[in-house]
Amino acid sequence: MKVQNPILTGFNPDPSILRVGEDYYIATSTFEWFPGVQIHHSKNLKDWELICHPLTRVSQLDMGGVMNSGGIWAPCLSWDGEQFYLIYTNVLTNGGVFMDPENYLVTAPDIMGPWSDPVFLNASGFDPSLYHDGDGKKWLVNMRYDYRSNNKFSGIVLQEYSAEEKKLIGKPQLITKGTKTGTTEGPHLYKKDGWYYLMLAEGGTGYEHAMTMQRSRCIEGPYEDSPYNPVITSAGHEELVIQKAGHASLTDTVNGEWYIVHLCGRPVGAGRSCILGRETALQKVVWTQDGWLRLDSGKHTPEEYAEIEDAPSVPVSKDMKEDFDKNNWSIHLNSLRRPLGKLASLTERPGYLRLYGGDSLQSKYSQSMLARRQQAFYTETVTKIDFQPESFQQLAGLVYYYDTISFYYCHITRDEEKGRVLNVMASVLDQKFFPIGHGIGIPEEGEIWLKLKTMKETAQFYYSLDGKHYEEAGPVLDASALSDDYYQKIGEWRFTGAFVGICCQDLDRKTAHADFDFLYYTENEKEKESDQHE
Repeated sequence: MKVQNPILTGFNPDPSILRVGEDYYIATSTFEWFPGVQIHHSKNLKDWELICHPLTRVSQLDMGGVMNSGGIWAPCLSWDGEQFYLIYTNVLTNGGVFMDPENYLVTAPDIMGPWSDPVFLNASGFDPSLYHDGDGKKWLVNMRYDYRSNNKFSGIVLQEYSAEEKKLIGKPQLITKGTKTGTTEGPHLYKKDGWYYLMLAEGGTGYEHAMTMQRSRCIEGPYEDSPYNPVITSAGHEELVIQKAGHASLTDTVNGEWYIVHLCGRPVGAGRSCILGRETALQKVVWTQDGWLRLDSGKHTPEEYAEIEDAPSVPVSKDMKEDFDKNNWSIHLNSLRRPLGKLASLTERPGYLRLYGGDSLQSKYSQSMLARRQQAFYTETVTKIDFQPESFQQLAGLVYYYDTISFYYCHITRDEEKGRVLNVMASVLDQKFFPIGHGIGIPEEGEIWLKLKTMKETAQFYYSLDGKHYEEAGPVLDASALSDDYYQKIGEWRFTGAFVGICCQDLDRKTAHADFDFLYYTENEKEKESDQHE
């Protein structure tokens, strides 16, 4: 049986895969989105379901004020036979001379929790990974950040972790500076047939990304390079559907086969922008006679389809139909940097989500937003909103969001001359404009339906007064602006992906509120097929 890549679509980067018995789990980065870390589950490596977020409390993860594309980087999920371990980095600042990456560890007896409060490990670099050795020792590896050099990626350090003392012990040792590919990060340790294998992410996280391997008879090294490096990369192959291949993690199956999951991207348009962010793909791998890992295909490039064992399919819908009629909302919905807390209520108006006005869309502290990943190129998101703004400082509506300097926002507000209006705001790399000027006049009272359709590199907002007949709101938008790649225009790096969601702002007294009846997200595969036929 074959499975189409990517197996985790949309913004799901830096995968860490773990098998416990017949269950497979993948943990992925969430950056500034809360709750922290996504964990998907599968029985067959093909059908994956989002089952939990381990970091649900501010005591575990406080990202108030963290920079765009800061927060959770590259979690590592492991199991020592008794409990689950999750290692993660909370990046507070990045860029310029210095960096502030704080590495933590949480544990749980069950994958669904409860997960413990964190143990602080170190702040010497990011991408920490925990290895449980056969003699009972536990070892932490992470990339070391050196602010004194131009490269700053100065190699991989190893240090023992004491589970009894809940701290690192001994001194950190530099065990490798990586391969000639450079920009060495994302380390994972494995042991097989007496060899310690060090899996590395190298080449940067863009189109030159790669995964390489080294090995040693001793965990402290010295480590030698694999003759098959890079084990996987898309570099130099623009024709491939799966690009940016790298940052991988390894697992075996119950029947003794081996697979890696790895980071990837799918560019669209002339600008080769990965609107859906960095995703997760699966590749079958084999061990060579001389004891090295390589792709089962014999190549170094990723395949669009991976061969897996024949197994019953488990249908997993990526559509979301949230009616806000329960005591919690969909697991696919996220807030920015911190939980919404008092900014949201499901009880003030039963059957509705009430969002109280928070900070502006530029804020890194207290935004009142609930959004989900865009996980397909062709999508439709619809909401119905009841909102009575008293001034232009009160806004609420449907947002297509990347970060605080790049977003599109279709919202209800008030104009001094026109009264209640519908407006569309755009911010692209902090260059702001209003595509429809001072807004479309709408009735002073009554609920408004808002819709966003995405079509690869374009998007369009719509509105309706009855939920049946929709009119366009604003012009066709450039969806490619909501991608990591677009930031290269200003020489900056970003690492997330596009989100669609609902939000409310009150830039004056912070007392306004908006009621949302529902939030529906649908992936339109028929439109995708029509586009392919054309």
